Amino acid sequence: MRARRRHTGRAQGKTRTHSLTAAEAAGSASGRAANGGSDVRRKTAVPLLLILSLIALSAWSLLPRGAEQAEAAARPTLRRGATGDAVREVQQRLRDWGYYEGQVDGRFGPLTEKAVRFFQSKNGLTVDGVVGPETWAALGYSGAQAASAGAQRPGVNIDLLARVVRAEAEAEPYEGKVAVAAVLLNRVADPRFPKTLEGVIYEPHAFESVSNGRIYNTPPTADDLRAARDAVNGWDPTYGAVFFWNPSKPVSSWVWTRQIITQIGNHVFAK
Repeated sequence: MRARRRHTGRAQGKTRTHSLTAAEAAGSASGRAANGGSDVRRKTAVPLLLILSLIALSAWSLLPRGAEQAEAAARPTLRRGATGDAVREVQQRLRDWGYYEGQVDGRFGPLTEKAVRFFQSKNGLTVDGVVGPETWAALGYSGAQAASAGAQRPGVNIDLLARVVRAEAEAEPYEGKVAVAAVLLNRVADPRFPKTLEGVIYEPHAFESVSNGRIYNTPPTADDLRAARDAVNGWDPTYGAVFFWNPSKPVSSWVWTRQIITQIGNHVFAK
């Protein structure tokens, strides 16, 4: 019985059959093995590169974006002629803080622009009547800022803070009330002062209203409570002040050596 010829090949368009010698078979097998190894390496290399590329892209997408990009995405830039809920937010905040007396109607008209300019001029911002990232942040609507403030000031006693506002800034404009509250919170964050609000307030001889007992006898008003909340939420009209005083009253000459930042109402604020 004849052995069946197993291998066929094509050359120059014609079919030929032949038996392979042992050496030829070994060489052919070796070649196939070598080629097969290359094929396997090529086939595994491509998916591996693809997987690594996907991992790299995923990692890049998780990198934190810049604060300006995040804020720009969260809050639109508003100017005269704009309408919508974002405008209502601005109008309501400006009205709450005493800068705006018009209707909260979601329409950015002349009165809203005037209020924005007034707010910007009082808070050291570029006075252009446009609500951009810096103005949003000053209004207390920056997400990052709010989160940061909340993380740094957990469990703030709003009533106690408002009592000091009432006792120390009763005759001051609303911005001046917020400023006094901000000074107390700034002291909590300053290593020169106690690390809690209570420690700051009850530090000996720190506040006249504590020494004479006025904070216990004068309950805070709705405005005082609102001013305390606004300060906790990040509004600081003093830009980091840790001292305030009324220059019309007797004070230590030492306070005048401090770096004065601003004056709001009857109070001077300094670092």
